[in-house]
Amino acid sequence: MRCAWARNPLAIAYHDREWGVPVHDDRVLFEFLLLEGAQAGLSWDTILAKRENYRRAFDGFDPAKVARYGIAKKRSLLADAGIVRNRLKIDAAVTNARCYLELQNERGSFAQYVWGFVDGRPLQGARRRPFDVPSKNGVSDALSKDLKRRGFRFVGTTIMYAFMQAVGMVNDHTTDCCRYRTLAG
Repeated sequence: MRCAWARNPLAIAYHDREWGVPVHDDRVLFEFLLLEGAQAGLSWDTILAKRENYRRAFDGFDPAKVARYGIAKKRSLLADAGIVRNRLKIDAAVTNARCYLELQNERGSFAQYVWGFVDGRPLQGARRRPFDVPSKNGVSDALSKDLKRRGFRFVGTTIMYAFMQAVGMVNDHTTDCCRYRTLAG
């Protein structure tokens, strides 16, 4: 058994290997911050299908490189059919890279910052049914509010809850899912 949303080969592979696995690597956290912002209003399947294109287009999700993107690079991203061509989301990715670097410099690592919101341990959802899984919680509210205060964009509470699920800050695999127990311990 898997979580109900994992229905196609790409989603199943992502579910089985990545979703909900605790991530403490700053570059990977930046990748998910960028991808979750790009996903706003779209399906995660759309983003998964474009993930390799994002990796190429955004220089391997190197925040230092993304922070330096200027008008010419943004124009080339808007012309790149391999990613979501949305000016606001592309601008937000560059802004977020700059804010990310500032936060990383202030806190020593982005991982230390985000994991501080859950006291360094994944929250255990223990959801029995897919519709029991929330789209936000108090932690995502607080994280979203603090990131916005720091100048980040496309970091609303629902986006941040999806980020938390993706990087394992919360284990929202349903209790009947083959991954739940593995990630609950």
